[in-house]
Amino acid sequence: MASNVTMDTIVSLCKRRGFVFPSSEIYGGFGSTYDYGPLGVELLRNVRNLWWRAMVQEREDVVGLEASILGPSAVWEASGHVSNFTDPLVDCKNCRMRWREDHLLEGNYEAEYGATKRDAAGKLLCPNCGGELTDPRKFNMMFKTFVGVVEDTASVAYLRPETAQGMFYNFSNVLGSMRRKLPFGIAQVGKSFRNEITPGNFVFRTREFEQMEMEFFVKPGSDDDWHSYWIEERFQWYLKYGIKKENLRIRPHTKDELSFYSKATSDVEYEFPWGWGELEGIANRTNYDLTQHAKHSGKDLSYFDEETKEHIVPYVIEPAAGATRTALTFLIDAYAEEPDKDETRIVLHLHPAIAPVKVAVLPLSKKEPLVNLSKEVAKKLRRKWVVQYDESQSIGKRYRRQDEIGTPFCITVDFQSLEDNAVTIRDRDTMEQIRVPIAELSSMLEGKLALD
Repeated sequence: MASNVTMDTIVSLCKRRGFVFPSSEIYGGFGSTYDYGPLGVELLRNVRNLWWRAMVQEREDVVGLEASILGPSAVWEASGHVSNFTDPLVDCKNCRMRWREDHLLEGNYEAEYGATKRDAAGKLLCPNCGGELTDPRKFNMMFKTFVGVVEDTASVAYLRPETAQGMFYNFSNVLGSMRRKLPFGIAQVGKSFRNEITPGNFVFRTREFEQMEMEFFVKPGSDDDWHSYWIEERFQWYLKYGIKKENLRIRPHTKDELSFYSKATSDVEYEFPWGWGELEGIANRTNYDLTQHAKHSGKDLSYFDEETKEHIVPYVIEPAAGATRTALTFLIDAYAEEPDKDETRIVLHLHPAIAPVKVAVLPLSKKEPLVNLSKEVAKKLRRKWVVQYDESQSIGKRYRRQDEIGTPFCITVDFQSLEDNAVTIRDRDTMEQIRVPIAELSSMLEGKLALD
């Protein structure tokens, strides 16, 4: 990584400044669940909106969808999740802790427990105590529930483990209602649920998370080109909004790690404090999903090609990212500790479009004329941006608070403002200050806070 930030530092910042809180903390917490605080919800909303803007709003070939979270077992039997969405689990015979065998093999526990432990014969041992592990057994990660008053096989339902399937079983609905032609995509942002046995690394891997996925339907034979296109398109999106290029890479999956439905998958990976990890996967799912749902439902999910006068089952390219994981990545990558006079300045160099608060308005004094003018300025700016008003403590400490949450610009209202109707704008990154007439303030900020 370009910086030496630790996850403990990021976790502390998130709680202290209102980005992320442990869920149900007053009751002792609830494992691997988190609540997003006042700044966290703004950060997440910005991530979602920028993804939607790039994937739907700015394109002619993608439309949106919001499918249900709860679904019948038939959907997940058709998709293969009931039989294939499993992890190999092992238990320690000594301390009784449970582990995912694939994560042991990949060294995913090394950041917390040190180097992977093995016996003299090379067999994996418990990361916690070094004890002997049981043979692996399969565990389905979907959350199962029942619909209605009778808990029987007919009433079984699942919380979706991914958002993708809603876009597949709604393929014909979208195709007909929106009069789409290939290639075209269906995009969705929403919650998914996986019963992870060993979640970890803060909000990186949790049981409840938010996905940003798009299924791009193409003619068979054009899928390889479209797969390459979307890999590059998604990689550039992260660079556009400030992720440092040296912290990103594209890693193609090897044949033995491909999902059962995938012809090819490449991950956009980020170098997190614990090492390289998946930020987004771009998969060529072939025509597996549409074929499966057509077979199990008995409905025609083909596409009639006007050029060839043939019915075809489209191939699908799927860019799939996590909103919560992406927000965490932006925080980590933007974090910096910089020397400033006799102290260290903590600052989040977030892209203005990502920053949860765009502008802070700070009166130099709590005297009524300054407070009234400052609140008037803040009120006008709130029509366009998220604005914080802060009059507590010295102006220097208020600047530091805003630096730490990534606010791009601070506006100081001083006694001279009462005479010249101008304010001072401070830039977060350069700390340079300029004087601007209040009448020109909004138009000037529009240029500085542009999304691109």
